[in-house]
Amino acid sequence: MEENDNAPAPAVATESPATADLLPSAPLEEAALAEPTDEAPFLPPQEIRAILEALVFASPQPVTPREISQVLGGIPKETWLEQMEALKVEYVREGKGLQLVEVAGGYQITTRPEYNDWVRELVNPRTPTRLSIQALETLAVIAYKQPVTMPEVIELRGVKSGGVVKTLLEKRLIRIVGRKEVVGRPMLYGTTKTFLLHFGLKDLTELPRIEEFAQVLGEEVDVAGLKQAIESPRPAEEPLAEPEEATLPFDAPDTPPSASTPEPDTDEE
Repeated sequence: MEENDNAPAPAVATESPATADLLPSAPLEEAALAEPTDEAPFLPPQEIRAILEALVFASPQPVTPREISQVLGGIPKETWLEQMEALKVEYVREGKGLQLVEVAGGYQITTRPEYNDWVRELVNPRTPTRLSIQALETLAVIAYKQPVTMPEVIELRGVKSGGVVKTLLEKRLIRIVGRKEVVGRPMLYGTTKTFLLHFGLKDLTELPRIEEFAQVLGEEVDVAGLKQAIESPRPAEEPLAEPEEATLPFDAPDTPPSASTPEPDTDEE
């Protein structure tokens, strides 16, 4: 039987350009799988709260938001801030003797104020930690009027405060922040981070009204006197005068010598 030369040739499968573009490339797939991802590590909320609690507890000083962000790496700040607030609520809800507070620009776990007397008996039962009334009142004036000079404190309180200021400096409750540009250039004083820690303040914007702050200081503080001192204007001081340029002898303008008056002729004829 003769072969038919006109028989159709067997069909060969071909890929159209459009179809070829749709087909995946094996090397590209492997490369995509090998690329590292920058996605943040996933941690359940409970574990994030546990980590935050451990960080705050382990830090000897209030741990700052910047330090927390550095430690937590890829966890967004909004996420851990939300869990930090939830952790605060847990401490309050469970009625623990500790509290999580924002103080001095960071977070710290402290004992609750109502248990401070018990803790003081354990930690230091014999040595009193209270400042004198004069020191507390001077500290209050500096806190509310800062930066302030010692002459201004003396003028506002009406008592000498040199020794008290020295005590406050030694306890690191105040510090020297500069000098005032007035006659004598007295030193300016302001409060410190230790002050914020001592009174449990996040920053100076949390300073309460002086009446409330006086209650924290103690019943023997002169509330009326403190209020008057803080609300009084600062005493007037003479600003530094700009030095005048001294005129030196060689800077004086040249003046022609005075013409000598001829002496009268006294020769007798």
